[in-house]
Amino acid sequence: MGFVKEFKEFAVKGNAVDLAVGVIIGGAFGKIVTSVIDDLIMPLVGAIIGKPDFSSLYLVLKGTVPAGTPLEEARKIADTTIFAWGNFVTVAINFLLLALVIFWMVKAINKLKKAEESVVPEAPAVPSNEKTLLGEIRDLLKEKK
Repeated sequence: MGFVKEFKEFAVKGNAVDLAVGVIIGGAFGKIVTSVIDDLIMPLVGAIIGKPDFSSLYLVLKGTVPAGTPLEEARKIADTTIFAWGNFVTVAINFLLLALVIFWMVKAINKLKKAEESVVPEAPAVPSNEKTLLGEIRDLLKEKK
């Protein structure tokens, strides 16, 4: 019986629930960022400079590979050492674009938060002289009792 109670306390503890919500929101946010990159940013980049896919570019360090051989086939050739730098460049470009989009999103969210924080709540209405005087009289009467 103690195990069930202990597990229940753990499972519904605020931190565990917050973590679960964070993971779910993070997954959804990841899909949004991926869509922004794949559907909005990359088509623009592709229209301007062409599709930046360097993943098939490589340099032969040892051995011989016929010119124009795709990377996967070049890797299968015996006694060759392939320096496949192109995939790294593609992944690095994708990372930089992803980081830029996340930066813009966080910046926009922070700007919204600052706008909300800068809204000053209205000051409470200052009581009239009559109300202040009546309050003082009330306090004096309470002291005399």
